[in-house]
Amino acid sequence: MNATHGPSAGAMLQSAADRALREEAAIEPDAPATGPVKKETQIIAIYGKGGIGKSFTLANLSYMMAQQGKRVLLIGCDPKSDTTSLLFGGRACPTIIETSTKKKRAGDEVRIGDVCFKRDGVFAMELGGPEVGRGCGGRGIIHGFELLEKLGFHEWGFDYVLLDFLGDVVCGGFGLPIARDMCQKVIVVGSNDLQSLYVANNVCSAVEYFRKLGGNVGVAGMVINKDDHTGEAQAFAAAAGIPVLAAIPADEDIRRKSANYEIIGTPESQWGALFEALAVNVGEAPPVRPKPLSQDELLGLFSGDAVGRDVVLVPATAEDMCGGTITQKPSLEVVYDTV
Repeated sequence: MNATHGPSAGAMLQSAADRALREEAAIEPDAPATGPVKKETQIIAIYGKGGIGKSFTLANLSYMMAQQGKRVLLIGCDPKSDTTSLLFGGRACPTIIETSTKKKRAGDEVRIGDVCFKRDGVFAMELGGPEVGRGCGGRGIIHGFELLEKLGFHEWGFDYVLLDFLGDVVCGGFGLPIARDMCQKVIVVGSNDLQSLYVANNVCSAVEYFRKLGGNVGVAGMVINKDDHTGEAQAFAAAAGIPVLAAIPADEDIRRKSANYEIIGTPESQWGALFEALAVNVGEAPPVRPKPLSQDELLGLFSGDAVGRDVVLVPATAEDMCGGTITQKPSLEVVYDTV
């Protein structure tokens, strides 16, 4: 008599484990908190395309926050190390990585006064990065934060810690605050151009990705810089489900004063009200879960002549690649007869 064999005990356990994993993966993660941030210190990471105006925005925002009586720490996390240059009138701030290297060679320890400087109530420092062609900028960020922790970062008492990050979150170092829940919320800086919104969308995608892995960081909103009123940035924010915290106009007075390293985020400035409102919005905006756009949805924010949507993709041929007729050569592949 033939015996019928069912699945083994090991196979049944594996099947049960597989089902449990699939059920767990199907559970939608909790939405980010929408109430006021309860931690005493708000740590906010600001992202944007290089040259979009993050440093300009942050220098004036941090200055205005200090004028409103807040304790603010501004940390430049861009390898260019230019976040604090506007705040300090164009002067370069010694970076943590460079200072640490010099001190280590001399057998000394890095102290707060070596790397942190202040102006009118704003405390500021630069992480720095490797020399050109000699290392990974993202890895430099990770090393910089390790040094900050040794200096007592988690014991400092600030109302706001503002982190200026390059928007290339494909790099693990630049995505560090999102991946490791080092901040409560993210703000993106963009303009009415495709490249800056592409970067902003990537940041939203990173936030959404790590939310699905159990992360807690949300996007508080978007700052539109050099706003020429064409509306693409506002349309992106609406489609991504994030608020516009401020729209800084493309104005010659702002451009000229920024080029001269002049702070405009002061109560007496003609732009004071704009940065006063931005400071309030940054502090009060809750972190929300963004809705990243697909590539086609992002392109759809722009007119056809701006992005070339009338272009047809024509496949290339082998003849095209060689610039002439292809001579078929006999294959060296060995083919075995099947029995």
